Amino acid sequence: MSLSEIRERIDKIDDQLTALFVERMNLAAEVAEEKKKSGLPVYSPKREREILSKVTSQMPDNIAIYAKSFFTTLFDVSSSYQSRLIGTKSTLKEQIKKAVEEGPKELPKKAIVACQGVEGSYSQQVCDRLFALPSIMYFTSFESVFRAVEQNLCQYGILPIENSIHGSVTQVYDLMHKYNFHIVKSVKQKIHHTLLVNKGAKLEDIKEIYSHEQAIGQCSDFIASLKDAKVNYSANTAMAAKYVAESGRTDIAAISSENCADIYGLEVLSSDIQNSNSNYTRFICISKDLQVLPGADKISLMATTAHRPGSLYRLISKFAVMGINLTKLESRPIPGKDFEFKFYFDMEASVYNDDVLDLLGELSNAPETFSFLGAYSEMS
Repeated sequence: MSLSEIRERIDKIDDQLTALFVERMNLAAEVAEEKKKSGLPVYSPKREREILSKVTSQMPDNIAIYAKSFFTTLFDVSSSYQSRLIGTKSTLKEQIKKAVEEGPKELPKKAIVACQGVEGSYSQQVCDRLFALPSIMYFTSFESVFRAVEQNLCQYGILPIENSIHGSVTQVYDLMHKYNFHIVKSVKQKIHHTLLVNKGAKLEDIKEIYSHEQAIGQCSDFIASLKDAKVNYSANTAMAAKYVAESGRTDIAAISSENCADIYGLEVLSSDIQNSNSNYTRFICISKDLQVLPGADKISLMATTAHRPGSLYRLISKFAVMGINLTKLESRPIPGKDFEFKFYFDMEASVYNDDVLDLLGELSNAPETFSFLGAYSEMS
């Protein structure tokens, strides 16, 4: 057969599959009605295993694995459809609806905000972009920011989450599972790193450099150009600048923002020393209470999956079926468990969409651990 003849046959088979799919989904709706009457769960792993075993046993070895994938996806679509028809109650759905309808419509002008570091930090710059009149409380660690928000010491907290050059801020991701919080806004901040020194210092005299681990990574090319300069990690770029200023030494330097030169009386020895001029850090603004501000078009989730092949694929397929674009997938080890991971998802989706809301409700009722981290928009 010619290629056109083969495709013509495929088209006919696709027409048959389409009709059979509609028929199967109609039957799935009837199954949902019976399950609703009987109070039976939508997910039936025993029946799925039986069907997969039967189907794959009837297939040639070279396509059995593809048949398994096809039917697994079909099961997921059917289960999702049944869940929405049954209308399973979800506490999360009600919480999100309430936040949308009754929550604040914008961030307040005045707020007590937790930032890691000291004055001049990039977190402070982001805070000033979000709040007109913030009262900033500075903390030495990211964990202290989470704790201050969870304990209602601060209404909001600012945390860096990822950098376009050096990747994710893993310390923040590792802390996420420990605290109760919600993301209410994200900010994409352009980062310009400078080399700051005390007056009289010369580049050839610099023996040590101080900065945060992320900034060190973002400026690795420049640091490599300095012969034998020792790198010292600081908790924050602004704290590094403050330390250099207080030391009075002319043989050490800090990688920090230019703002810190004025704040701590330092001089800019080199500007824009990051590896790329396209250097952005994404920050999140968190609160303890769930807040969904108008225009929220991003969603972040945290989930675990069963420790068996295909579990992550099945979770991701639920988003793929709905055409949801996953913009980030981050895995982090679960403390105390060997080679088991939590997964963090960022996606382009809106809780104003009923289908998305239903999916979130479905996930929240699943046996795996699931956390809704927030629905928000991003400021560039």
